[in-house]
Amino acid sequence: MCQDNSKSKQSALIISNEEIANNVYKMIIKQEQVANEAKPGQFINVYCKSESRILPRPISLCEVNREEGLVTIVYLVVGNGTKEFSSLQAGDRVDILGSLGNGFDIKDCKESIIVGGGVGTPPLLELVKNLPGKKKVFLGFRTGSFLVKEFEKYAEVHIATDDGSVGEKGTVTDLMKKVGVQGDIIYSCGPKPMLVAVKNMAEELDIDAQISLEERMGCGIGACVGCICKIKADTEIGYTYKKVCKDGPVFDAKEVIF
Repeated sequence: MCQDNSKSKQSALIISNEEIANNVYKMIIKQEQVANEAKPGQFINVYCKSESRILPRPISLCEVNREEGLVTIVYLVVGNGTKEFSSLQAGDRVDILGSLGNGFDIKDCKESIIVGGGVGTPPLLELVKNLPGKKKVFLGFRTGSFLVKEFEKYAEVHIATDDGSVGEKGTVTDLMKKVGVQGDIIYSCGPKPMLVAVKNMAEELDIDAQISLEERMGCGIGACVGCICKIKADTEIGYTYKKVCKDGPVFDAKEVIF
């Protein structure tokens, strides 16, 4: 994800790093500057110690504790970089850069709908903590679940899993239709098929939606143009391209062309 040139790499102390689901880890790190500036929906770049892995790994912020200078990230082990992170222990240090990106624009609404899928769920927790009014959360997973109890502290929560191991069997958007969705705005983060369904649902309900896009990043400084997405624009062809790292990761759903 894109680097803010006004920021510099910081060393952070790992407070804890534990597996909370199969290959899903929750790391709490202490870095006062990042914690003080962080906003819901933003991310940090986390750097590997191995010289063979130069590029940082962008990981969304899950929770922020400004009073204690702590930030929490939740990540899935999918490659050598995140595998290295999973081996780190309390007392170790890790280099990070952040907070980065454009997060959610919190609206003063009576009722908000929050929709998360898989590892797109963590960045929604800090959002839910900061949203005013009534909040209804829908979370979807392939199997099992994580962070549910944390969400239940702040909102009404509904769970769907592909295999029916937790909550309702099926997709999270199917569950939304079954429960019935009413609200003023939708906030969502997760896999692209889910975001497409959320965008369509928001259009059907005629309400606003903000979606956090997940794209594979290359250079991490916005130079490689590897994380572009298509956005509606008043141009001859009707669209333009924006970088998820620099202009996002959160976009108005109405603007995104999938």
